[in-house]
Amino acid sequence: MIELIVLDVDGTLTNGQITYTNSGDELKSFDVKDGMAIATWTKVFGKKAAIITGRTSIIVEKRAQDLKIEHLYQGVHNKEEVLEEILKQEKLSWNQVAAIGDDLNDYKMLKKAGLSFAPADASHYIKDIVNVICSQKGGEGAIREMLEYIFKEYDLEEEFLSRWV
Repeated sequence: MIELIVLDVDGTLTNGQITYTNSGDELKSFDVKDGMAIATWTKVFGKKAAIITGRTSIIVEKRAQDLKIEHLYQGVHNKEEVLEEILKQEKLSWNQVAAIGDDLNDYKMLKKAGLSFAPADASHYIKDIVNVICSQKGGEGAIREMLEYIFKEYDLEEEFLSRWV
């Protein structure tokens, strides 16, 4: 059973574009459909979630707080190593992890995860190693698609639907 989802940010939670304002502020956009599924995972099902990203952004910190994501690691160069520490803290195994990523810095983590996903627009190197390639692009519902796959695979779909319809 999957107990922990691990999310990359740029290219998965977002479309990978980074916009800077004239004042130097960074802008990112998140998909509300992804957010609803993540909130169901954390708040309704009481499951764990982690964001592990190579960049650092106050915007990502805010999004993690909004979605009750308790494990947030930014500025990470070795995602596999950080995830190993989370697994020790939570007393989980790699088989209990579902992860999504889109580029080479996600490769080792995705290779070890029990269930791995890539957005439709991920690098072909990543698409070649994951279990599931989403039909949706990063920032456009790929994480929602990942979670709906997990809900269906582990017979959580009815409970997910009953919370919203």
